[in-house]
Amino acid sequence: MGHGLILLGMMLVELGPPLGVLGSERRLRTPPPHFLFQGKSECRFTNGTGGEVRFLDRYIYGQQEYVRFDSRHGWFEAVTELGEPSAPYLNNQKDLMEYKRSEVDGFCRQNYKVLQQQFFGSRTVEPLVKISPTKGDPLAHHTLLICSAAGYYPPGIDIKWLKNGQEQTQGVGYDDEIQNADWTYQYQVMLETVPQRGDVYACQVEHKSVKEPISVQWEPQTSDSAKSKVWTGAVGAVLGLVFVAVGLYLYLKSRKGEGLEGRLSKVAQ
Repeated sequence: MGHGLILLGMMLVELGPPLGVLGSERRLRTPPPHFLFQGKSECRFTNGTGGEVRFLDRYIYGQQEYVRFDSRHGWFEAVTELGEPSAPYLNNQKDLMEYKRSEVDGFCRQNYKVLQQQFFGSRTVEPLVKISPTKGDPLAHHTLLICSAAGYYPPGIDIKWLKNGQEQTQGVGYDDEIQNADWTYQYQVMLETVPQRGDVYACQVEHKSVKEPISVQWEPQTSDSAKSKVWTGAVGAVLGLVFVAVGLYLYLKSRKGEGLEGRLSKVAQ
């Protein structure tokens, strides 16, 4: 499934070392003054709020992240040497840790709902549907048909394969629904088949953005080599008939001549 991301940044100027390294000058070199300190909170979603929701609280001094809180673990962890004294200091703040651990619901899920209602609540985008044929086993003449629906919103779509108007269930494979960077989605359904000349395949797509199902058709095309073989066989068959007709004509003509000569000889006698 796809991933969503909400970022909230906060920046301020520090005139000394960052939070959590006060009193550590003996162990680490004192950072230069007037350096930029940043705090960034991130929410990462898998399958909206129904899947995994991950909260990250990242602290950056200068241009380097040195300590972070990850809701997967539930505590602060050092990213660089500068964060080694900061992580245990922050983890010992009981009220701070309870607050950070509650941010998955209070910050991430809550903001996700607000964004959904304000920006995506009534949004619908129609899918772009196409069929892409790819050759399977050349000896078995298998063909893999891929029906792609891309750029649609909201998530949730139904794709069916039809052959000559009949829904296909054998040889059908389903991919995972993927979320794009622009919050739209894409989905693929495959059909492995042995197409015959005259068959008509259709990919039928149902989605919230359209009132009627979208249907895209595909028909097997005879290749150039196959067409050449067909023409060669047809020409050979015609020539064969010509030779048979000529031979039959000469044979009948010779038999007619033999009969006439026999009758003339009997008259002469």
